[in-house]
Amino acid sequence: MNNKIYIVIILFFSLGFLACDDELNDLQPFTEGSPQTFFNTPETFQIGVDGVYRQLWLYYSNPDSGLQGIPDIISDNVIQAQTGRNSNDDYHDLRYVASTLGAIPLYYSEAYEAINGANLIIGQIDNIDGESQQDNILGQALAARAWAHFDLARIYGPIPTQSSDANSALGVTYIKVEDGDSGDPYAQPARETIASNYLEIIDDLERAALLIDKDNIEGRLNKNGVYALLSRVYLYNGEYQKSIDAANKVTAGLATASELPDVYTDVTNAGVIIELSINTSSEARGNSVGVLYSQSSRGITTSEYVLDFDFFNSIDANDARKDVLQFVGTNKGNDYNAIKKFLGEPGQVNGKVDVKVLRAAEVLLNKAEAQFELGQEGAALTTLNLLRQERYSSFVAGTETGTALEDAIQFERRVELACEGHRFFDIKRRGESIERNPTRGDLIDGTGTTPVAPILAAGDFRFQFPIPTAEINANPTVAGQQNPGY
Repeated sequence: MNNKIYIVIILFFSLGFLACDDELNDLQPFTEGSPQTFFNTPETFQIGVDGVYRQLWLYYSNPDSGLQGIPDIISDNVIQAQTGRNSNDDYHDLRYVASTLGAIPLYYSEAYEAINGANLIIGQIDNIDGESQQDNILGQALAARAWAHFDLARIYGPIPTQSSDANSALGVTYIKVEDGDSGDPYAQPARETIASNYLEIIDDLERAALLIDKDNIEGRLNKNGVYALLSRVYLYNGEYQKSIDAANKVTAGLATASELPDVYTDVTNAGVIIELSINTSSEARGNSVGVLYSQSSRGITTSEYVLDFDFFNSIDANDARKDVLQFVGTNKGNDYNAIKKFLGEPGQVNGKVDVKVLRAAEVLLNKAEAQFELGQEGAALTTLNLLRQERYSSFVAGTETGTALEDAIQFERRVELACEGHRFFDIKRRGESIERNPTRGDLIDGTGTTPVAPILAAGDFRFQFPIPTAEINANPTVAGQQNPGY
C-alpha cells in the first residue's frame, strides 16, 4: 500500500462476495479505470462502496490469518492442537516480528486498500450532487474508512485505555480526503498519534451516522451498524457516556438461546448487526474463515486450535453458548474441545460462513462495561442481566456489585464473543496480561502439550504489532517510526 492514494481503482469486485442471500450477485465486476469517468451514477458509486467491503472481507476472512481468528489465537481462549499443521504458531507462541508473514502484512495492506477505495468515492461524490442516494453512499464510505482505520490503530498502536501514555504514542497514518478532493497520490505521510487517530475515526463515524440509511441490504452498513461501531470505538477511547448513548441508538435485538446456534451456520442473522458475507457456492480460498481453527477432509476434522481447557470448563452447563462453541473433535486417537463456531453451513464442515463482525450482544456488553466504569453499578447489572437471561436455561438475576460485577461483565464478554476476534483487544485495552495455564495441555482432559508462551505481561511491546517490513522499506517517512521492541 505504501500509504499512497492510488488514482487507478483496484476494487477487486468478485460476484456474490458479500451477501449470504445473494443480494449483491447481480452487480458487475469493475477492475480499473478513471474515477472521474467511472463514478458518474449512484449505481457505479455503490459498486465502488461494495468493493471497499470486499477489501475489509479479505483481511477478516483470510483462511490463513484472518482478523476473525488471530486475536483469539494470540490470547488465552484457545491452545494449539499438536495434531494440526502448526499454522500461525509464530502468533500463538508470540514470536512475531516485522518480517513475519500472514497477519502483520495482510491487515496493513488490505485495510489501506479499503481506505483508498473509500477515499476515491468520497473524492468524487460531488459527481452525483443532488441525487437521493448521495448521502447514503457517502455515509457508507465514511463509515468504512473509519472502520479500516480503527482496525489499523488498534492493531499497530496502543488503545487509549491501555495505559496512561497511550494517547501520545504513535498510531497509524490517517489517509483522508474531503468531499470532492482527490488528494495527493504521491504523499508519504508520517504516523500520527493515537489521540489524533481516534478523533478522526470518531469524526468520520459521527458524520456517517447522520448520512447513512436506516436500512441497507445485507452485507452493507446501515445506521445500526454505524452506531454499533461507535459504541465500540467510544469504549476503546474511554468515552463511556458516549458509548452508552451510541448503544442506546442501536435497535437490533439479541439472538435468543434457540436462535444462537443457527447464527453460526448462517441459517439466521438474528442479532447480527455487521457481517461480511460470502457466496458459499464459490470455491474461492478466501471464503473459508473457519479454516484458522480446523480443516476437514474425508470425514475427519483436523483441529488447528482448540478451546483452552480452563476456559471451556468455566462455562456453566446451563449456558446455551457452551454447545454453540464446542464439539468433541477426534484426530489420531486424541479427543479435543474443538471449536464449532464457523465450521460451515448446515451439513458442511468447510469453514465457509459469514464473518460476524459486530453483534447486538457486543453492543449490550459495551453498554454494561461503560455503565460500570461510570459507577452506575445498578444500571450495569440490569444491562448484563438482559444478556444473561437469553443465555442461561436456569436464569436467576445476578446481584453482583463492585469487583464481582466487573468480573461478571468481562466473563460474559469472553464467553459471548469467543473465537470472533475480540479477546486480544479486550485484554489489551484493559491493560491486562495474557495468561495461559502452564500446566494444561491441548487434549480434552487438559493433558497433552502445554503452551510454549504462557504469559504476555501487561505493557509488553508485543501488544502492538510491528509495522510490516515492506512498508518500512518503501516509505522513508515511516522507516524511522517502527514500533518499540521490533
